[in-house]
Amino acid sequence: MRVSMNVFILNSGRCGSTTFIKACEHITNFTAGHETRCRLVGEERLAYAPDHIEADNRLSWILGRLDRRYGDDAYYVHLHRSEMATAKSFVNRFHSGIMRSYTRGVLMTPESRYSQMDIAHDYCQTIASNIELFLKHKTHTMSFPLENAEENFRQFWQWIGAEGDIEAALSEWRTTHNATGWRDTLGTWRRSFTAMFRLPRRRSRQD
Repeated sequence: MRVSMNVFILNSGRCGSTTFIKACEHITNFTAGHETRCRLVGEERLAYAPDHIEADNRLSWILGRLDRRYGDDAYYVHLHRSEMATAKSFVNRFHSGIMRSYTRGVLMTPESRYSQMDIAHDYCQTIASNIELFLKHKTHTMSFPLENAEENFRQFWQWIGAEGDIEAALSEWRTTHNATGWRDTLGTWRRSFTAMFRLPRRRSRQD
């Protein structure tokens, strides 16, 4: 009898995690989800069901808690693509999501000091090093370069003992999911232009 297990797809974002989960939805002996518990806190945040595959780039910031809960019992995948491609994708979504939080919350860096590309590279390197250190002494790990997705997913399928329709799963890698579109790029340009001419906030008497 197979012992239940959890699988975590650790990643920076903008590297195929949505497609990975779409492919995993064709697995019949695991459930799969993308950022399914990212809005929860406390014990609920990491309370994934057994035999579940989860992709959530925000797990890279709470790896200590992930280790405390699942330790060496879970299977961990480091999903990644070339740093340049990932950084370019983040630049196209620079003023929303994780990049906005990283720039203004973690780095507390004014965008006038560094280029968006410099900050995006810094983010990618930070996340990669966090994941690499976390996996350093783990038993069940897999590096998954996006550039060889179909071949790697076949190996992943065998590695976790997946059952289901593997050909349907592989076909998901030939479909673009969650791509950065012209609306995202236009929004980034608009917000950057607005920020260039934004006047300082007037101080009130209460400030």
